[in-house]
Amino acid sequence: MPADFVRPESTEGASPGATHLDPRLLCAFLAVAEELHFTRAAARLYVAQQALSRDIRRLERELGAELFVRTTRQVTLTADGERLLPYARRVLEAQDALLAVFARGPREARPLLVDVNSPGLISSRILDRARELAPGSELMARFESGLTGAAGELLAGRLDASFGRFAGLDPVVRARLEQQPVRYEPMAVVLPEEHHLAALDEVPLDALAGETVYAGAGNPRTLEWTDLARHLFEGRGIELAPPAPVAIGAEEFQRIMAKKRNPVLAVVDFPAMPETVRRPLVDPVPLSPVSLVWRKGLVHPGFDALRRAAIELTDEEGWLQCPKEGWIPATDALVMMSHR
Repeated sequence: MPADFVRPESTEGASPGATHLDPRLLCAFLAVAEELHFTRAAARLYVAQQALSRDIRRLERELGAELFVRTTRQVTLTADGERLLPYARRVLEAQDALLAVFARGPREARPLLVDVNSPGLISSRILDRARELAPGSELMARFESGLTGAAGELLAGRLDASFGRFAGLDPVVRARLEQQPVRYEPMAVVLPEEHHLAALDEVPLDALAGETVYAGAGNPRTLEWTDLARHLFEGRGIELAPPAPVAIGAEEFQRIMAKKRNPVLAVVDFPAMPETVRRPLVDPVPLSPVSLVWRKGLVHPGFDALRRAAIELTDEEGWLQCPKEGWIPATDALVMMSHR
């Protein structure tokens, strides 16, 4: 046995077959099995690595089987782990479907919870149209500020729908969600009024060379947005601003940005803030791909109206017409086109 081998907690004395399994343990197993890395799996589940390891050991005890071979260098599935993997996936998919249909009572008895990210964005317009289409249903706005954060709420059943960059989510998370492309939204930069670029009507991307631009770095709920910024800034001499305190609400965001004085990467519909100007980015026009995103198996009459509203406004406004001078990462283009 290699000297660096770390033996999992002994399964000796475990029952030959578990009679009940906590679905949370299967979630832990699936995350580790797909990441083959405990630190990444813990981050994906928003739990401490110690808690994740504890859940894996408990699952191994209940099944009476070792599921992983863990060394200081790598994690691999055992034969029993490989055998469990397809069953774990099916159980969790069935649980998602069950929660979507039964866990919330009669279809008309509860509101549809829709994350619009921030007031004034296109998601708010879609929600308003959906309310007109389904006056008998209650559609409630939520403000999660980031699709990465909202995705966890969707999978937990605490949120029904959200909007954002679907390609920026972990592929394993995307597999448990559905999406409907809504818009290629032109991006912008928010500048302090005294900034030397504020006098321009449009800001060429090349003009941001040498600037340090804030794009949510350090905020675990907006990882998809920071990742999009990295793609955009790469090779253009634009620096990603270091993490700033996570601000909740427009007033706190404005206060923090006023202290940092960094330009802020945004979209053209980003709400106006005092003592700043918002300028579209051009040459090329960077696009933020926006999708309506929901949990697989969602059933609600208000959701039917939400999807219809998204389709209507997308067609009326031409939101999915990608300009010739537009820029979008190739991975995002593939994800958006594959669902149209």
